[in-house]
Amino acid sequence: MKSQEDHFLEVIEENKRLIFKIANSYCKDSEDRKDLVQEIVLQLYKAFPKYNDTYAITTWIYRIALNISISFYRKEKSRKKTTENYKNVIELADDSEDFKNEQSKLLYGFIDNLNSIDKAIIILFLEGRKNKEIAEVMGFSISNVSTRMNRIKSKLSSNVKSINL
Repeated sequence: MKSQEDHFLEVIEENKRLIFKIANSYCKDSEDRKDLVQEIVLQLYKAFPKYNDTYAITTWIYRIALNISISFYRKEKSRKKTTENYKNVIELADDSEDFKNEQSKLLYGFIDNLNSIDKAIIILFLEGRKNKEIAEVMGFSISNVSTRMNRIKSKLSSNVKSINL
């Protein structure tokens, strides 16, 4: 029989890509990104004994990781307000295949310019999550998620058209 710690480590190993993807979306500085990943894992560890298995483990991880990331992002944004080149520099993890080609970099650059809530919604959408699960993770109604998704897609589409892709 597995100990709770072994089970937790297994869950983290199985979902580390999800954690890194969220951290990559909210943190451009590699050192800050490492700190964010550590904070996410620490908070997951603290919350693990209270995990309710009526929800998918990924839903639980998304909810915690996104809340931690949004808080981290807000703190960083206010701390680095004077750094204007933040939006111009996209520094992504070397081991993430999703970020290797130019179109992915461009897409994630556009996503980076969204507000923190819209960014969380589009990340979940790009992970293949349905509106119902996104609503559960974010604590919104399904119709609110649908409305926000339409607005986000419209913004991203206009950004793409503005650079003539």
